[in-house]
Amino acid sequence: MKLGTDIIQIKRIEKLLEKYPDTFKQRFLNEEEITRTKKIESIAGLWAAKEAIAKALGCGIGAELAFHDIHINKDSRGAPHFVLSEKAQEIHAIKESSLSISHDGGFAIAIAAIIK
Repeated sequence: MKLGTDIIQIKRIEKLLEKYPDTFKQRFLNEEEITRTKKIESIAGLWAAKEAIAKALGCGIGAELAFHDIHINKDSRGAPHFVLSEKAQEIHAIKESSLSISHDGGFAIAIAAIIK
C-alpha cells in the first residue's frame, strides 16, 4: 500500500483564483470538476487531492502524470473517489484506492491510499 498526503492553505488558492480566475481552474481541473465545484474550500481540496494521489503513485505531477490525468468524483453518498485517464492507467495499475478530503481552519487536506 502506498500513501500520499497534501495540505494547502485555502488563502493561497483564493489568491490564485483572483489573479487567474479562469485559467487557474482550467490548469488542474477537468470540465466536470469545474462545473461541480463552486466553493474555494472545495477547489483547494481538489488541488490537495490530486497532489496526494500523485504522491501515492510515487511520481508527483509532471511528465508521467498530469493534473488532467486524475478525475475526482463523488459516489452516491458523497464520498470522493478518483479514476485515472487511460494513459495514466497504462503506467499505474491500481487494484484498490481510497481518497479522503477535508478542510478546516483555513487549510484543505487530502490523503490518498493506493494498492497496486
